[in-house]
Amino acid sequence: MEFIETKLEGVYIIEQNVFQDSRGDFVKTFQASEFKKRNLEFNFKENYYTESKKNVIRGMHFQNPPCCHAKLVTVIKGLVVDVILDLREGSDTFQEFIFVKLSRQNGKSVYIPKGCAHGFGVLSDFATAYYMATSEHAPNYDTGIKYNSFGFDWKIQNPIVSDRDNTLINFSDFKTPFV
Repeated sequence: MEFIETKLEGVYIIEQNVFQDSRGDFVKTFQASEFKKRNLEFNFKENYYTESKKNVIRGMHFQNPPCCHAKLVTVIKGLVVDVILDLREGSDTFQEFIFVKLSRQNGKSVYIPKGCAHGFGVLSDFATAYYMATSEHAPNYDTGIKYNSFGFDWKIQNPIVSDRDNTLINFSDFKTPFV
């Protein structure tokens, strides 16, 4: 595993080792010692996955304190553009974002610390994204920012967005709880 720092403090793109032979592939997506070496939070409490079709946009999601969490996101089928937005007031990159393409083929994951919003858009016909989170889902703290309100060009024509995500607050109206 290679951890690549991004311009957002604490956000890492992780290049996984993919081992191939005549049977297929073996991919290690998480190794505690590698996270500990970098002082990253990795006491994961909940794992889940999403299956989405082309042009679906999910995001930009996070949980407010005290139920906020770090996430490790891996795409095990398909191709997505994964976007992380820094909501941490006082951070050098507060209100900035990065994106990375994640796919089974490129063997990349992304580690997202507490205080960042996360979302993705599906570029392939179908995609499965697998998440590990350091807190359990807390519906009363679960929220987000509207996907098209912070300046990122998803390059997706006619996006498919949930009713919930369409009613999230615009970024310009957002007051961060991550101080």
